[in-house]
Amino acid sequence: MKTNPLLLLVVFAAMCWSCNDQCTETRITRRFTNVTHSLLELRTMVKKESPRSLERPGKMYIKGDYLFVNEIKEGIHIINNKDKSHPEFMTFIRIPGNGDMAVRDNILYADSFSDLLAIDISDPLNPKEIERIKNVFKNGLFDGGTWTLNETTGAINDQNVDLVTETVTVNCEEDVSPGWWGGWFNDSFAQSSFSGSSSSAPSSGGSSGKAGSMARFALYQNFLYTVTQNSLHLFDVKTPSKPKDFSTINFGWGIETIFPHENKLFIGSNTGMFIFDNSNPADPKQLSTFQHGRACDPVVVQDNIAYVTIRTGTFCQGSQNQLDLVDVSNPSSPQLIKSYQMENPHGLSIDSPTLFLCEGAHGLKVFDVKDKFKIDKNLLAHFKDMDAFDVISLGKTLLLIGKDGFYQYDSSDPKDLRLLSKIPVGKAI
Repeated sequence: MKTNPLLLLVVFAAMCWSCNDQCTETRITRRFTNVTHSLLELRTMVKKESPRSLERPGKMYIKGDYLFVNEIKEGIHIINNKDKSHPEFMTFIRIPGNGDMAVRDNILYADSFSDLLAIDISDPLNPKEIERIKNVFKNGLFDGGTWTLNETTGAINDQNVDLVTETVTVNCEEDVSPGWWGGWFNDSFAQSSFSGSSSSAPSSGGSSGKAGSMARFALYQNFLYTVTQNSLHLFDVKTPSKPKDFSTINFGWGIETIFPHENKLFIGSNTGMFIFDNSNPADPKQLSTFQHGRACDPVVVQDNIAYVTIRTGTFCQGSQNQLDLVDVSNPSSPQLIKSYQMENPHGLSIDSPTLFLCEGAHGLKVFDVKDKFKIDKNLLAHFKDMDAFDVISLGKTLLLIGKDGFYQYDSSDPKDLRLLSKIPVGKAI
């Protein structure tokens, strides 16, 4: 029997239409639930607790033999890190609404939603709140959910964020980018309230530690600098146990990170990098702005070169994944040296001539950056068996944090990192 070609075409088209009609896609989205917290109650909740496992690790901070790891929105782990092969959980400080921290001498500074806390950690097993500056932070962001301070009602208007996995029916040929949903998920643990390695700046007021490149807190001389979504806030910490609210510099929207370097402040935003002259630490003055497309933007600086990563898949809704090298020898006129395409760059740390760059779910990359125009040709190593969010280089030791836990490496040979220890998420204490 002779087959009609037109009939075959109609049947084929119908089959394709049926296929398209039945396609499904798994999406991970965020469900926001509004919640109100009483400030009076929040301020009674700060206390020490028994050590607990990592569940949603966020920022990290190192000072001396102690490591401080933020548990997003819940508090801070204090870990004895003297033996890097066997870090020991000592105490958990419960701090509702915590996202950032810094340490001067034996004083831990931490945010608790709208308040700045000073906590005495002279005895890490018995941390004590000794000072609180109330209502200095007006808004913030956790996991893409915003919170705001309502001073009239004495409350924090917050949003709880739950990740929801659902299967939906879509057209097979629908031009949908799964990265949009996956991106929200991949960064869910990272976007904390005041979201590069932060340099340990000279200080006449005492010794400070070192933060990662996602830091929103930075210590410099007698001041603690904090950035919120739209401002730079200064606190006088000349007497570390008695921080004083000093001044505020307002920006536009989208401020993300802060990196003090020599007598400059480099502030990352989702539209560019601000450079401030900090010769007078009590009165930073803006010198310039290096602009890029809309994207999340941590910054680290060394030898008059700023290393800036921008990435997609975040609340910033950027469209680029790249590393920018910027000449800041003339801070009033920063100049782009070269841009390099990356996969999904997050935090980074520079220990010249070695650059450690986190690629999120794509792991950690290590570059030799002696030749600023051929960094892509000088990839020393790519470690893919981790989810890397932020990194701190301490010379021969490397600290790395990600969704699956906290890592420490012997980095004497950057091409061949040797794992010293790992604290996995969910590990029982």
